[in-house]
Amino acid sequence: MPAFPEIDKIPFEGPSSKNPLAFKYYDENELVDGISMKDHLRFSVVYWHTMRGSGADPFGPGTALRPWDDGSESVENAQNRARVAFEITEKLRAPYYAFHDRDVAPEGATLVESHANLDAVVKVLKEEQQRTGIKLLWGTANLFSHPRYMHGAATSPNVEVFAMAASQVKKALEVTFELGGEGYVFWGGREGYQCLWNTDMKREQDHLARFIHMAVDYAKEIGFTGQFYFEPKPKEPTKHQYDFDAAACINFLRTYDLADHVKLNLETNHATLAGHTMQHEMEFAASQGFLGSIDANTGDLLLGWDTDQFPTDIYLTTQMMYVILKYGGLAPGGLNFDAKVRRESFEPIDLFHAHIGGMDAFARGLKIAAAILADGELQKIIDARYASWGSDLGAQIEAGEHGFASLEALMLEKGDAAPNQSGRQEMIENLINTYL
Repeated sequence: MPAFPEIDKIPFEGPSSKNPLAFKYYDENELVDGISMKDHLRFSVVYWHTMRGSGADPFGPGTALRPWDDGSESVENAQNRARVAFEITEKLRAPYYAFHDRDVAPEGATLVESHANLDAVVKVLKEEQQRTGIKLLWGTANLFSHPRYMHGAATSPNVEVFAMAASQVKKALEVTFELGGEGYVFWGGREGYQCLWNTDMKREQDHLARFIHMAVDYAKEIGFTGQFYFEPKPKEPTKHQYDFDAAACINFLRTYDLADHVKLNLETNHATLAGHTMQHEMEFAASQGFLGSIDANTGDLLLGWDTDQFPTDIYLTTQMMYVILKYGGLAPGGLNFDAKVRRESFEPIDLFHAHIGGMDAFARGLKIAAAILADGELQKIIDARYASWGSDLGAQIEAGEHGFASLEALMLEKGDAAPNQSGRQEMIENLINTYL
């Protein structure tokens, strides 16, 4: 029996609609630059927040009403929960979902039991994928919740914890492969430190790299060709995490010869925790060839933690879609709603309102970004700003034909640099507002 019998697939009704259970801007079949919105945006519903989020916070237990969930850690309850997850995802018209292994199936008393529990739920996931056509964007393993991972997983000082984590990721990779997952994510929630006095940082990072190499090797062994992703986050729950931001992650991947195997899965709230904008993180990763996938959410700038709210800021989604379009799209990655309804939004229907708002916000951002790129005015301003680099001197410097001595000789003869031009920041911000 469906959990939401009163809700059909969410329709597209246009901006004039007053129906809160209808898309105002997301028309999955509308073409933008010759590609459908569905294929541009590649929306994914996350299992951990949508199906396992309870509304709990550090000051109180969960508030969420989930009548389909009996609150047990039984396999039967997990299987039923999976069917409801697909009902929600299908009615939202999202083409993908994503999960952690321990979100979909309960951990057992032993690794054997945990594997068996996961297999039992994966059977239902596969049935639901076949029934609905919904695909797995990416899978991952929860290597941070169980007490054994208190000191980290791949970076744990306990070698058997490392081995347990490897066993868990091996199974998660097998399951992701079995379900046709298009990628696999490493998020090192506790791969970092609380106290440097008791930490061998180099050894821990060496171990983390060895762990990822093992995963890459095993993927080749079983025939999994999906994209691997590394997800930056600076802190929380640890004081400092080794995957601090895009720059730190890319440096790590290059240092340990992983750059050919792993791209980045960037999250908006993680970017702001690192002191960056999401546009910065995306532009940096994309310019270096590491933009892979997006965890689509936002944070509350008045709060200092990872609030994982649904994105509704059109300026934010425009910035994000501008970078995505500029660099050729996200596939095989996607826009994964790593977002949760607020503690006060505790009724099941709020799950639909939240996703509809986020999907509409990105649909608007997509169309605005496409218009900015098609119009070309912003690019003209940028080209004009860097016009001097199109001179013979600029071309020679970029080609490596000059050094300090030759440049000094040139400037000694000239006497001083040409005057600068205004950056026109305010004019550019006004220009962007004309597209909104």
